[in-house]
Order: sequence, then structure tokens, then C-alpha cells
Amino acid sequence: MTQTKNPHVLETESIGKLLIQYSIPAIIAMTVTSVYNIVDSIFIGHGVGPLAISGLALTFPLMNLIIAFSTLIGVGGAAISSIYLGQKDDLKATEVLHNVLILCILTGICFGGITYYFLDEILIFFGASTSTLPYARDFMQVILLGSPISYVMIGLNNIMRATGYPKKAMLSSMLTVGCNIILAPIFIFVLNWGIRGAALATICSQFIGMLWVLYHFYSPKTYIRFQRHSMRLKQHIIANIFAIGMSPFVMNVCACCIVIFINNRLLSYGGDMAIGAFGILNRIQMLFVMIVMGITMGMQPITGYNYGAQHFDRVKRTLKLGITAGCIITTLGFIIGELFPGVFVGMFTDNHELTDEATLALRIGILSFPVVGAQIVITQFFQSIGKARISIFLSLSRQLLFLLPGLAFLPPFYGVEGVWFSMPLSDALAFAVAALMLAYHYKKKMSGTDLRTA
Repeated sequence: MTQTKNPHVLETESIGKLLIQYSIPAIIAMTVTSVYNIVDSIFIGHGVGPLAISGLALTFPLMNLIIAFSTLIGVGGAAISSIYLGQKDDLKATEVLHNVLILCILTGICFGGITYYFLDEILIFFGASTSTLPYARDFMQVILLGSPISYVMIGLNNIMRATGYPKKAMLSSMLTVGCNIILAPIFIFVLNWGIRGAALATICSQFIGMLWVLYHFYSPKTYIRFQRHSMRLKQHIIANIFAIGMSPFVMNVCACCIVIFINNRLLSYGGDMAIGAFGILNRIQMLFVMIVMGITMGMQPITGYNYGAQHFDRVKRTLKLGITAGCIITTLGFIIGELFPGVFVGMFTDNHELTDEATLALRIGILSFPVVGAQIVITQFFQSIGKARISIFLSLSRQLLFLLPGLAFLPPFYGVEGVWFSMPLSDALAFAVAALMLAYHYKKKMSGTDLRTA
């Protein structure tokens, strides 16, 4: 696999070769990150206990909010920089880099400080009980204090990938995760720092990754790099970043709200162990979802650049290959999860009550998984070509139009199983909407130059 140093090859190389070149590093990085999350949960489950798994699950909404703001800036900046590079406007791409850096620092400080101050009240609202609150608090206090580090590392890593360095972006993620996997067991088992040690390992590792990314953009050998004359915020660039990044931002904010609702429903109908089961289900599903997200991250610079350069046949070819690959990944996850649920769940805990609940949750939760890959790819495709409104709508459809009503109406009749069944039902309906939207867009907008006004 060669390193792409000049992003303008995106309009000349074959789509298949480019998709492999850009997606494989992103897939490896996302998979390694997901594997770390699984390993981290395993360390917590066996080193701290089953209630710590439940406490960790309670932090998912806050973690989603951190991701929401970082993707608002990082993914939006990456898409805009790709489009500028496709238009051969390297100066504006450089300005995007600086705006992303400043926005990440400011957002990390503001979000981390405000959330830290109201942390207990927030966690109780999220569904924490007196048994799980201490675990959730200990974890999130450390994460929030280090949020500026997390934001800068994630935001600039997106820019690195979009400006022609997918292999370096992969290595930065692998460096962070590798350090995390080394530090977490030391902090948890050797130093006996418990769940707080797991959080501290995460922040220390992201600090190392941040240094790597900053060094890249300071290097004179880098195609797009830090330059003093561009080190200031510009309103039109911020507006463009937020417009494109709004789709993943809204998706993650909605995910935060939905997880809050899920946790409260699970606490009401299944108790703390049901919340722990959701934490395990989430980790397993995210392993395959993150692989698909790696594919979409590889697609983003290809579709964004070729859309900016008006090579619309290449845009459509990239989309078709992305959908095919995404469906293969999630179908594989469905098959493995249904055939070997006990193997997955057993990695996280040896508590019989939690094992039984998590096995049931997994078998039901992935029933519609084969079509989830296509839904993710289609949603991210619209984002990468600058169609923020469509992408936002598709992001909202799964969370608000289908999952929320399912969570409201199914549990009163089916108990905790109603919570689990609401998930595959919403996945299937969201895929149907995405497929219809894409078919309409192809028919009305994606013929020749009409794509420019889509």
C-alpha cells in the first residue's frame, strides 16, 4: 500500500484502487479503536466487576456528545478540505486546517468544563442508580478533564486523512490504541486504580496520538501544513464546516438522547444488569459498525474530491463499491453474532445474570444487521458530497422517527424484550428510507451534470 502524498491523484487512479488505499488504513484504525473499546470493557468487567460495566454503559451518552462535537468539526473540516483540494484551492484547504485546530481547542475546554461541573446531575438523569453512579462518575471525570486533547487528536486526524495521508492517519489511531492497551491493564490491575485508571489510560494515549498528529502538520514535508498567516478563524469556513459536519453531529446528539431513553427504560424494566447488557451489545455492534465507518471514511476524500472536480461517474462508482462492502461486513456480523453469542458475551463477564441478559440482547439486537451497512454508507455519502440536509434527515430517521417510538410503545407490552426488539425494527425501517432517498436522488439528480445542483 503506497502513501498518497499528492491528493490530486484522486481524479486519475482507478476507483477500486483508491478505495482500497484510503479505506484499508481507515478500517484498520477504526477496527483497532473498536477492539480497544472491547478490551477496555473486558478489563473493567473482570477487573472491577459487573456493576462497573453498567456504570460504563451510563457514560455512553456523554461519550456520544464528545464524539458529536469532534465530528462536527473534524468530519466537516475533512469534507470541506477535500472539496477545496478538488478545486485546486490549496490555500483554503490550509485555512480549514487552522480553523479545525482552534475550534477543537475551544470546544474541548468549554464542553469539558461545563459538563464536569454538572456531572452527577447529568449521570442521574442518564439513569444512574446509587450502585452505578460512583463508577460512571470516576470514569467521566478523567475523560472530561482531557477532552481538549481528545478533540484535537480526533479533529486533526480527520484532516490528515482527507489531505492525502490515509496511512499516517491509520498509524496515529493505532499508536493511540496500542498505548491504551498497554496502559489500561497496568492502571487497572497493577496500580489498582479501577475504572478511573481505564479513563486515565485513554487520555494519556490520546495525548501521545495528538503529539504525533501535530508533528505531522508542522513538518515542511507535509502537503497541507500549519502556516502562521492562516492561523485565524474565518466565519465562512466555520459556517461551511458546521454545515457539512452537522449531519454526524446531529446523529451523535440523537444517539445520546436515545441512549438516555434506553438506559431509563432498561432500568425500569430490567435493572442495572439490563443496562450492563446494553453496554456489551453496544460494544459488539460497534466493532462491525466501525469497520463500515472506516469504509465511509475512505470514501469521503474520493467522493468529495471528484464531486468538487465534477467527475460524477467516479462518484457513483465509489458509492456502489461502498454499499457492497458495507453490507458484506454487517452481514458477517449478523451471522457470527447469531451463531456464537455466548462466545462474545463471555469475553466481558462471568456473571451468570449479566451473561443471560446480554446473550438475549445480542440475538435480538442484530436481527436487521445485514442492511445496516448500506444505511450507514448511504447516509455518509450524502454528507461527503455536501448534501447536509439529506444526510441529517437520514441520520434522524433511525433515531427519532423509528427507534424512539419503538422504545416508547414496545416495552409496556413486552418488557425488557421490547427494548431489544425496537433496535432491529428501527434499523430495517431506516434502511428502507435511505434506499428510497438514494433511488430518488439517482433518478432526479445524479445524471451527468445535474449532480451539481442536487
